[in-house]
Amino acid sequence: MLGRKTARSREIPGVTVPATDLPVLLPAGERAQRQAMLERREGTYRLNPQPRHILWLMLLFMFVCGTAQAASNPELRGPLEALWAWTPFILWGQAWEFNGFALNLIISFLAMALGTVAGAALGLMQVSLLLPVRAGSWVVTQFFRNSPWLVLLFCIMLLFPFEIDLGFTVIPVPDWLKAVIGFSLPVMANISEVVRGAVQSLPTGQWESAESLAFSRRQTMWMIILPQCIKRMIPPWINWYCILAMATPLCSIMGVEEAVNLAQQAMVAEDSRPELLAPFYLFLLVIFFIYCYPIARWTIALERRYTVKI
Repeated sequence: MLGRKTARSREIPGVTVPATDLPVLLPAGERAQRQAMLERREGTYRLNPQPRHILWLMLLFMFVCGTAQAASNPELRGPLEALWAWTPFILWGQAWEFNGFALNLIISFLAMALGTVAGAALGLMQVSLLLPVRAGSWVVTQFFRNSPWLVLLFCIMLLFPFEIDLGFTVIPVPDWLKAVIGFSLPVMANISEVVRGAVQSLPTGQWESAESLAFSRRQTMWMIILPQCIKRMIPPWINWYCILAMATPLCSIMGVEEAVNLAQQAMVAEDSRPELLAPFYLFLLVIFFIYCYPIARWTIALERRYTVKI
C-alpha cells in the first residue's frame, strides 16, 4: 500500500524486537520487554562459560599436578598417586555412606526442593491483594535474600537443636540436615522474587480477560497466570540450583562431611604435605565444574528459547 511505512526491527541488548507495521506499538513493546527481562534476571548471576574454558582448566590441572609431582619427596607417595587413591573417598565417602561429593548433591537437591516450595508460596504472597500479607512476605523475602549464606548457615547450625524430643521418641538432627535448612532460606527468598517477577511480567490484559469471563482470582492465578509463568521461571530456577550446588562446600566449615571436608581428611592422612594442597583442591574445582557446566549451558539455551516476545 502506497504511503504506508514499515518499521524496521530495532536492537535492544539481550532482546530482539521484531519488525511491525504499527510503529506506535514499538515504545510500549520495548518497555514491556525490558521490564520482563529485568524481572527474570533480577537477583540472578548469569553463568556464561565457554567450551575453551574446559581446555584451560584441564591444562591448569595438568600443570599444577606436574609441578606438585616434581616438588614431592621421591620416597613418599606422589600427589597424583595419592589423589588417585583418595578419589573414591572424596566422591562418595566410605562404603554404603553418602558422604563427599554425593552428599553435596543430596544437600543441593533437598535444599532446592524445600526452597522452591517455600519460595513459590512466598512469591504468590507478594502479589496478594491484602496489604499485610504482601508487606510481610516482602520483608521476609528481602531479609533472607540480602543475608550472607555463611551467616545463615552459622545461625542454623548453632541455634537449631541437635535432637528433637517428642516425648515418646527422640529424633536426631544431623549436621547435613541443618545445612539443607540453612541453604533453603536464601533459595526461598530468590525463588520468591522469580515467582513474583514472572507473575508481574504478564500483560494486565490476561487478568482483565479472565475477569471478564467471571473467573475468580484463585481460578485466574492457577488456570491462566501460573501456566504461562512456568516457562519464564524455569531458566532462573535452574540457574539458582547451579549457584546452590556451587555454594554447598560452605557447609564444610560446620563439619559436614562433604567433598571439601573429606579432601581435607585425606590430606591429613597423607601427613598434610604442602604439595598436596593444589592438586586436591583443584580436583574439587574440576568435579564441581564438570557437574555445573552442563547445567549452565542448558540454562542459557532455555533463556534464549523462552525469551519473551511481543
